[in-house]
Amino acid sequence: MKSTKPKFETRSMYRDRRLAEGHPELARGYLETFPTNLDHQPDGTPRIDRLLNCMDRVTDARPRKDVLVVGCGPRPETMRVLKNRGYRVTGVDPVPGFVKGAEEYLGGSNEVVQGWAEALPLPDSSQDLILCESVLEHVGSPRAALVEMHRALRPGGIAFVITTNRLRFHLLGRNGEYNVPFFNWLPPMLQESYVFRHLHYDPTLASYSTHPAVHWFTFAELCRLGRECGFERFYSLLDLLLPEGPFAHGTCWKRRLVKALQHSAWLRALALTQTGGVIVMFKPNTNGAVNGSLHKRERLDVKSDSIERLHLRPDEPTSPSGHPFERK
Repeated sequence: MKSTKPKFETRSMYRDRRLAEGHPELARGYLETFPTNLDHQPDGTPRIDRLLNCMDRVTDARPRKDVLVVGCGPRPETMRVLKNRGYRVTGVDPVPGFVKGAEEYLGGSNEVVQGWAEALPLPDSSQDLILCESVLEHVGSPRAALVEMHRALRPGGIAFVITTNRLRFHLLGRNGEYNVPFFNWLPPMLQESYVFRHLHYDPTLASYSTHPAVHWFTFAELCRLGRECGFERFYSLLDLLLPEGPFAHGTCWKRRLVKALQHSAWLRALALTQTGGVIVMFKPNTNGAVNGSLHKRERLDVKSDSIERLHLRPDEPTSPSGHPFERK
């Protein structure tokens, strides 16, 4: 949802105001527009169920696991769905008002704590799964945030990250962060100039975000960054599709497409230019084993029919009850 431009005379705005204070409407506008944007989000239950099944192809992601949601926001629907599925969930958000709102949304459960992605207020090796959706591009140091996720994960755990994709192309130039067409393709110097203008003169450029997206990644860059932080293996959504699964159910050409994307390095690389903003990072066990062998556990039910319906990276800026999460 695009916001109307604030009614301020920019030429005289900082005559009696220091630049470091930023635009006078920035913080207030963010607290007002962010919850409003959440009102337009669809029910997240089917999406979370599909996401859990994707992660279960990497490691055991069945209920009763400890899950951390980084940047949960004031209405943490992801946490609500996970709780209903039987997971032990903790949320972290840096905005005090969002922490309070999240606790009220969840019924005053005290499962949301204030903290930053770069300094998670959690013990070492305390989580099995970490969800970090639309956060990494906004933090000051993505490396520090990934180091913290690695520290908080148990061996054999995974971090599911959704972030910006520098190579993503949309015919209308939509990029999910800025109301500037093709922002992700602009030169870094011009991007920084737009960030400056957003923070000081026109906060509608990034929908009043107090910490606008300043990091743009490719899948290869995310892999390199993850390795430097201690993660060992990396998977895209394409890697987690089953040729005989719901995506290709009853369609021969889709099964062939999935197999081709997964087995051809060239085709996989081409597809990742558009889907590379979603990545699963695996923290290795000390003994090199992977939790929950696919040959020794029950496969989880999945109710999806196309990769597009995952809705894991909407076009519009966002922060994040169907069938139960069952096992066959």
